[in-house]
Amino acid sequence: MDKLNNWGEIAKQYANKLIDYLPTLVGAILLLIVGLWLIKLILKYLTKLFDKKDYDPTLERFTLNVSSGGLKILLFVLVITQLGVESASLVAAIGAAALAIGLALQGSLSNFAGGVLIIVLKPFKIGDFIEAQGTSGTVVEISLFYTKIDTFGNQRVVIPNGQLSNDNITNYSFNGTRREKLSFGISYDDDIKKAKEVLTQLVMEQDLILKEPEPQVLVAELGDSSVNFSVRYFAKNEDFWNLHWMMIEEAKYRLEAAGMTIPYPQRDVYLYDQTKMRGTVEKSEKTKKINPQ
Repeated sequence: MDKLNNWGEIAKQYANKLIDYLPTLVGAILLLIVGLWLIKLILKYLTKLFDKKDYDPTLERFTLNVSSGGLKILLFVLVITQLGVESASLVAAIGAAALAIGLALQGSLSNFAGGVLIIVLKPFKIGDFIEAQGTSGTVVEISLFYTKIDTFGNQRVVIPNGQLSNDNITNYSFNGTRREKLSFGISYDDDIKKAKEVLTQLVMEQDLILKEPEPQVLVAELGDSSVNFSVRYFAKNEDFWNLHWMMIEEAKYRLEAAGMTIPYPQRDVYLYDQTKMRGTVEKSEKTKKINPQ
């Protein structure tokens, strides 16, 4: 009977504590429910705001993810504080956990920081043609940790953002136009002025070549076996490669039709008669003996 009485007293004490703690628990649950509802409302508002304006998709996802994570962490701290846990102890525990995670994920955090820099500074965006880390291709995805590029060969290349943000990046799409520099060689026996007229006419006939800045056809170099012309012009990014291939092919046809010779590297080799050379040397030596200096 004494044991039953003791158990009864203990149960009564816990029941009284639970009744006393119940308002705090209910308040924490209500705070959690209302907080999650408010977070959902805020994220919905941000989504509508992004839809109204033309923001970068990667920046939208990053902002929404950061906002969601930050608000939920703040709500968690408020709920725990409502339950009676000291906020100072909680902040210290979160800081220690963050430090441990940071030491364990140094490489991933480097990629994360690089992703933040890329998203905020925008050295390139989805759809741009870039060259970085020895790879050239079109950007198809920018995440917080990696950037994905499709090459000319339709190969998917995944580059860590940490390396990408700390290296040189060439963005061919940034200005909307690109400058071409083609080289064509003719023989030294050909007419330079006529070749220049042929190339200039070819350039001026192309509607896709921009007239400003003005295209140029220049004698760029007197090479070992050819006189080299440099054809320079600007074109829109979407027209650049079609013009590139067409200009090379058409320039060859027109130069040949105008009687020009497109040379290739060559070397002149002279053969000497060894017998005659030996006789010449012997005759020279005899002459020296007869007429010593």
